[in-house]
Amino acid sequence: MAANSKVKPKKALGQHFLTDLSIAGRIASTLEGYEALPVMEVGPGMGVLTQFLLRMCPDVTVAEIDTESVDYLKAHFPELDGRIVAGDFLQIDLREFYGGGKCCVIGNYPYNISSQIFFHVLDYKDVVDCCSGMLQREVAERLAAAPGTKARGILSVLLQAWYDVEYLFTVSEAVFNPPPKVKSGVIRMTRNGVTDLGCDEKLFKTVVKTTFGQRRKTLRNTVRPLLPPGAQLPPDCQLGAMRPEQLSVKEFVELTNIVDALRAGR
Repeated sequence: MAANSKVKPKKALGQHFLTDLSIAGRIASTLEGYEALPVMEVGPGMGVLTQFLLRMCPDVTVAEIDTESVDYLKAHFPELDGRIVAGDFLQIDLREFYGGGKCCVIGNYPYNISSQIFFHVLDYKDVVDCCSGMLQREVAERLAAAPGTKARGILSVLLQAWYDVEYLFTVSEAVFNPPPKVKSGVIRMTRNGVTDLGCDEKLFKTVVKTTFGQRRKTLRNTVRPLLPPGAQLPPDCQLGAMRPEQLSVKEFVELTNIVDALRAGR
């Protein structure tokens, strides 16, 4: 079933409906190896991706905030009966929804809330084993950005602490209705084996967000607000001369433990 004009794309919801079935099939295939897990699709619209997911995955639920799209899905996908969540994905407690079991998340994500979606997934890292889909290319590249690259940012580090993130392929503007002004990128995140970062997780997040908040400054300067008055990184701490985008997850863990020790007066 190809996407068509029966549901009008809404700018306020960041809707750009994919019209290329071959690309929809490729996006669905990013869940290969995880088909046995329950799948939640975010923002299915008129089901261009949904139809492929239903063929390969036995348990598919869709979360759709647009009431017009919900009506369309009910009319055209009877197999989704009872498995359409008419509401905001960002408000769904995935732990409660899946009873603490594992799941996958996939979607052609609305550009205007894509970062929020991935922060939400991060909150349920103990539940979401695989998360894939399409979003604005610039954001997709940021999520997968390696240490030392300009694209690296807060979400790069926070996600890569818990997931292996792969940038898979780029999608042209021409295969959407309406065409967006930018290209799209498809990524896949699969849960790594980390269960404990080896530092205070809450402080880790704070250190990452604080240092990227002044990314042009060296870490010796940007961590100062997190330290007691007069305290600073040890002179021999090589991380102090670096900038946040240069650090690996392991080095951010090391920095967090140093900050933690200084705060505790050790």
